[in-house]
Amino acid sequence: MAQVTIETIKNGPYIVKGEVELMDADGNKFPVEQRMALCRCGASTEKPFCDGTHSKIGFKAAEKAVPESKE
Repeated sequence: MAQVTIETIKNGPYIVKGEVELMDADGNKFPVEQRMALCRCGASTEKPFCDGTHSKIGFKAAEKAVPESKE
């Protein structure tokens, strides 16, 4: 099995490392990359990829995961 890791960058994107297949909502596949920065703030103009907009808009991520969250 391929080794895949997902790291959160403080107030930034998710960094996905390893060979993964990424598809959009219509099933279209993105080219396979060994490292991807995925948008977490929702403001990127390159979605689903990060374009650095999080730093321009002052995005603040949750401090930690909240398992009890209803969302």
